[in-house]
Amino acid sequence: MTSASAQLDVVTGGFSYSGAAIARELRAAGHRVRTLTGHPGRAPADTDVEVRPLDFADPAGLTESLRGANTLYNTYWVRFARGRVDHEAAVANSRVLFEAAARAGIQRVVHISITNPSLDSPYPYFRGKAQVEQSLADTGVPCAIARPAILFGGDGVLINNIAWLLRRVPVFAVGGRGDYRVRGIHIDDLARLCVKLGAGRETVTVDAVGPQSLTFRELVDAVRAAVGSRALVVNVPGPVVLALSRALGTALRDTLLTADEYQAMADGLADSAAPATGDTVFTEWVAKHGAELGRNYANELDRHFRLTRPPARHA
Repeated sequence: MTSASAQLDVVTGGFSYSGAAIARELRAAGHRVRTLTGHPGRAPADTDVEVRPLDFADPAGLTESLRGANTLYNTYWVRFARGRVDHEAAVANSRVLFEAAARAGIQRVVHISITNPSLDSPYPYFRGKAQVEQSLADTGVPCAIARPAILFGGDGVLINNIAWLLRRVPVFAVGGRGDYRVRGIHIDDLARLCVKLGAGRETVTVDAVGPQSLTFRELVDAVRAAVGSRALVVNVPGPVVLALSRALGTALRDTLLTADEYQAMADGLADSAAPATGDTVFTEWVAKHGAELGRNYANELDRHFRLTRPPARHA
């Protein structure tokens, strides 16, 4: 049982993907956890995590919800534009959150960004992430920024849905030559890194990456072997894989892949040459967990958009 005098930390999206992993790690370290969430109705009935709304239209309420906490762990972002929420709105919302944290006396912010963000990026996702990092720096609150590329493990979407497709389609299309590299990190490794960064005092930015960099084709082949798929993996032009993704997305009522996501990956933005900050080797992990991967489809829109408004995705 956590002591009432234990340090209180705030996690955005504490019942979502990376947010839930960070909350678990904090609880294991004896911290009390409060979450700010756009989906308060999804909180488990037996949770001991304090639940407050993540309402960007109420800066005063956000300030009060952050007051008394030591560290804010921020996972808020949107993967793609939908309805009234796009990357520009997510940047503005993040600024509101950071300003509320400063007013509330938060001592440190640990923020999850993305590998290779740039204010000059042609991709709104990567440009927006750079703008959010700048907004955080502007508050003057001591901070640590973790930059993952892709995440795997837990109930993650990407690897699970690749496995789901490989279990069901006779042909799996890889855009271009498939030689663009991706360097993922296990969700639990990311959580441990974030809690370690939260315990520090220096302002620091680190790439959150595992020990293994694979080409995308190698990643698909590893998943194929792990699930025992007989699908033929073929290379097709980028526009073809995007057209196929749109068609599948329509059938599944989901967004599988956006043009920006594909092109950014093809441009090498999901890779990093930085030292590893996680220990889990992807090919070893996927071989161990292949039997359970892809049994059910993970619908991104159902998870983050259809059940509650306003939509708020957590990394």
